[in-house]
Amino acid sequence: IYIKQNRIKLILDGKKIPYEEIDLSKNQEVREEMRALAGIPDLLPPQIFNGNTYCGDFQAFDDANEDGRLLEFLHLK
Repeated sequence: IYIKQNRIKLILDGKKIPYEEIDLSKNQEVREEMRALAGIPDLLPPQIFNGNTYCGDFQAFDDANEDGRLLEFLHLK
């Protein structure tokens, strides 16, 4: 998980895209809210959201970055 989280942060920092990192290991309520918003009951981190909009998981994030679609993936474009 940490390798994936670090890659996400590295990419976002490099592109100067602001983000908020939320530690789900310490808050069961927030973890359940994440799963409800995504509509996937067994969802595991890291997951990417823009506000309350679910963008996708690490693989989808990484694929979007590699394909030049990151802003679209993050609902910023």
